[in-house]
Amino acid sequence: MSREVRVRFAPSPTGALHIGGVRTALYNYLFAKNQGGKFLLRIEDTDQTRYVEGAEEYIKSSLEWLGIVPDESPWNPGEVGPYRQSDRKPMYMQYAQKLVDEGHAYYAFDTPDELTEMRERLKAARVASPQYNSITRMSMKNSLTLPEDEVKRKMDAGEAYVIRLKVPRKEEIRLNDMVRGWVMVHSSAIDDKVIMKSDGMPTYHLANVVDDYLMKITHVIRGEEWLPSAPLHVLLYKYLGWENEMPQFAHLPLILKPDGKGKLSKRAADQLGFPVFPLDWIDPETKNLSKGYKESGFLKGAVINFLSLLGWNPGTHEELFTLAELEKEFSVARIGKSGARFDFDKVKWFNQQYLRQQTDVELAQYLLDDLKGQECSAKKAEIIAGLLKERITFPTELITEAKYFFDAPSEYDSKTVKKKWTTDAVAVFSDYAEEILNMGNFTEYTIKEKLVEVLEKHGVGLGKVMQALRVAVSGQGSGPDLMPVLELIGKKEVSARLKKAIEVLPVKAQA
Repeated sequence: MSREVRVRFAPSPTGALHIGGVRTALYNYLFAKNQGGKFLLRIEDTDQTRYVEGAEEYIKSSLEWLGIVPDESPWNPGEVGPYRQSDRKPMYMQYAQKLVDEGHAYYAFDTPDELTEMRERLKAARVASPQYNSITRMSMKNSLTLPEDEVKRKMDAGEAYVIRLKVPRKEEIRLNDMVRGWVMVHSSAIDDKVIMKSDGMPTYHLANVVDDYLMKITHVIRGEEWLPSAPLHVLLYKYLGWENEMPQFAHLPLILKPDGKGKLSKRAADQLGFPVFPLDWIDPETKNLSKGYKESGFLKGAVINFLSLLGWNPGTHEELFTLAELEKEFSVARIGKSGARFDFDKVKWFNQQYLRQQTDVELAQYLLDDLKGQECSAKKAEIIAGLLKERITFPTELITEAKYFFDAPSEYDSKTVKKKWTTDAVAVFSDYAEEILNMGNFTEYTIKEKLVEVLEKHGVGLGKVMQALRVAVSGQGSGPDLMPVLELIGKKEVSARLKKAIEVLPVKAQA
């Protein structure tokens, strides 16, 4: 009988959640949902020196905004808690001790100075990768080189020590990765990693393996940067006697800078002018603000859709997927090996598509919120949103694009004025500005009828004045269908704006 699929996302609360971490969480979530399994969130806070106040709550809020909600977490515990490694501290030592007792790990009493001396000695001997390993361990101060009674005396005296994994000298470690296939590493390339620190806290390696085993994790889906650690984890599963329960691994491709040269970092994103965090993040030390996708006007569906395709291929030309559709379609088999370039223009394209799918009522709320009490009915806001939704990328642009619906233009598009503001246009608009004041129903249909009537009287074609009419009323050279715009602005205001434009704009002589 197959086990229930259980995956986890295990961030460290050391700062804001990077977009790469969000993708890892998303892929874990999608895989779990696709397989009818569970998605867990575990806080990996073994390194208390790097803990950042507010980071844990930030992780929680970010995932909730995106709709990536864990089935089990510190805030929604299941039966395998606690879900913070710092709360699980008492359970790790027994496994480290088991490894020592069975000859797979040892106590090391080396001081920082002694470790530095060892590395310098190896560098001087031109050793390519100076490390504490199967060769150098025998010249260091540990329970493999010291007499048993001296080891006991040091421990009884409270002398600081760490526990290191005893990595075999000549062994080929194999791992069948779900994304990369067979990965083989020779043990001589792996150093004797510290698995238990002197403060009694486990390092990432031991805590990670113990927690995944105790939480019954079946698949570990994580970033490529953890691939070098995977052979070490395979050894831990073997030495702890858990080989048959070892999860399947899937190491995700890197997210690269837009030019494909190197991993996408916060610094690189800042230089290129786009965010890498889901929400705004204020660094508690520097008080510097880093903009998030939510506050920059991105819709969560667009961010999720974009991230889903950043390394995964649906196998079709389809690009737009809801979260529910992604849950149905996702498979690890379609995750690529090579790095995925982060294309910010593509994120914006997705946002445009999702914005256009929103109802006019939904978009109108953004406008009403940004108007901050300025007089505007809900109905008017809906109509404006409907007119402008094809012309914007972010909901936050509505207030800027809609400005002329509420205020007469103070500036006019110079190219349009230079080209289209002619003596014919002025003659037509002088007449039209008076005619519309006497109109009863001022609707997009009657507005156009009256304009055609005035044009016929002056012997001027509609095409010759439409851009001029737009620039006079809105200040812009282009925009949505003009007649509904005029209807919303109202006949008195349209008339006033035409008269003002006639007064202030320079007239182009007729050819």
